[in-house]
Amino acid sequence: MLVRLLMIAAAALILARNSVLSALGLSALPLAILIGMICGNLVRSEFSGRDTAVLVFSQQQVLRLGIILFGFNISFKQIASIGYQAVLLDILVIVVVLSLGVIAGVKLFRLPRELAVLTSVGSAVCGAAAIMAAEPVVKAKEKDVTVAVGTVVVFGTLAMFTYPVIYRFADMEPSAFGIYIGSTVHEVAQAVAAGESVSAEAMNAAVVAKLIRVMLLAPVVIALGMLMFRNTADTGEKRPVPIPWFVFGFIAAAALNSVLVLPETVLDGLRFSAQICLAVAMAALGFKTRWATIRHAGMRPLILSLLLFLTLMLGGFALNLLFYG
Repeated sequence: MLVRLLMIAAAALILARNSVLSALGLSALPLAILIGMICGNLVRSEFSGRDTAVLVFSQQQVLRLGIILFGFNISFKQIASIGYQAVLLDILVIVVVLSLGVIAGVKLFRLPRELAVLTSVGSAVCGAAAIMAAEPVVKAKEKDVTVAVGTVVVFGTLAMFTYPVIYRFADMEPSAFGIYIGSTVHEVAQAVAAGESVSAEAMNAAVVAKLIRVMLLAPVVIALGMLMFRNTADTGEKRPVPIPWFVFGFIAAAALNSVLVLPETVLDGLRFSAQICLAVAMAALGFKTRWATIRHAGMRPLILSLLLFLTLMLGGFALNLLFYG
């Protein structure tokens, strides 16, 4: 099973370099999920105990290692380059989208709380990786993780076609529009693709603004454990706050990248290792997913993701005008 997952991850990384797929914002992570789903659905037999253990290990331990290593993509110097306003903007976007998604998902659409939270985290922070990072805290069912990832990938990809059109009518400077992209588009690769379709200046601003949102994944996951899952649903009995220790490793990696001058070859190796680990984790998720799981979830999760997509696109545009004019 491990060999299969590594092969899927390698295929996703290679395909992500294809100019057509990269223009659509399809990075290695969504591609790994999709290829994993295709392979998993072609294998109809039940998983052996060893296969199940490998899949679980990949979704948990390998994923966490990937998130820690991903911290080497970020430095405090990058944040300083676009100003504190971008940090405040990203925080506001995350708070609004996460709050709206949880409230609307549970109260309006009557979704399970765990599914509403995961869908909202994926939309608010950084797509599939954020969903997988939050899953240990949320304690969601496998089907909730699958559905949340599927809906977020759909609307994150749709953003690739939408934002270049918005730019034609936005009357914004390329750098300001890049910050708008980075503060509202789901995945890092999608932010790169959307920014590149505008200009190099817009792409650079989009990447930095997006990476700030990625950095905020750590406090978001910790806050979820502290604010939303301290009480059991039935008894109200308090339970220990789950501490996602790997997010501290993510912060430490970003801090090291900010204070140490590491050789470029070392940084490239660490970043590539992060991509491999994350792609393997997504391949494991896809391999365990069955088409029927998404189909049986119905339209409500899709409508919630659509609501959050529109909130990011329209509400985020208004916030960017407020911050940057």
